[in-house]
Formats: sequence, C-alpha cells, structure tokens
Amino acid sequence: MNKEELEAILGLETEDRYDYFLDVVGEEREVWILVNSDEHFLKLHAEDQGGFEYLPVWPSEDFAAAYADDDSDLTPRGIALPQFLKKWLPGLDRDGIEVGVFPGPDKDVWVMEATDLEKDLREELSRF
Repeated sequence: MNKEELEAILGLETEDRYDYFLDVVGEEREVWILVNSDEHFLKLHAEDQGGFEYLPVWPSEDFAAAYADDDSDLTPRGIALPQFLKKWLPGLDRDGIEVGVFPGPDKDVWVMEATDLEKDLREELSRF
C-alpha cells in the first residue's frame, strides 16, 4: 500500500474505518495488534469515557505500524482470525477489556465489547 492510499484510509471517519476493518479482515483472515519488547500487547485506557481499557486492533500491518510510528518499543503482530475469534475475544470479554477497532492518527477509535466484534466478524465471514 502506498503512502497516499494509507493516508486516504486513515482519513476516513471512525465508522467508515470500522467497515474497512471488517472487509479487510474478512478477506485476509488476520487481525493486527501492537506488542512491546517484552511481548506484552498494547492496551489503552479511556479515561474520558468511564475509565475502561481496550485492545486496539488494525486490519493490516501497515496501519498498526503507522499508529506505532512515535513509539520505537511497539511492533505490529499479526493474529490469525480463527485464533482471534476462539481465544482472544473470549479472553478479552472475560477480563472486561473492550476492543478499539482501527484507531486513527487522531486517536479516534470505534470501541466495542469483544462479543459484539465477534458477532460482526462472524457475520462478515459468512459472506465469503
């Protein structure tokens, strides 16, 4: 993906980025997170909305890397979609951690419960 395409997609509204996320993940069968040098995944805290935690996820390595650009300790890590659906989402739900789908450079993000994302991803997969 070239820089212009990347910037155009990052410039989309939050809801449009969410739809893009579902489309790409449905096709590529992979979700991307960021991990630090200790292999801990990035988890963010949203203080302005009641103080909950969420796991940010991206549809490709390029977008995750662009988000981590300022932090040299963070690296993109791909998770196969079956593993994300079977292990990650139930674990996040059990731990009370929400999912922030495709945060943009402005830090705007579509935050939802893990069970809702699982439902949307499974619905997207049923189209293929």
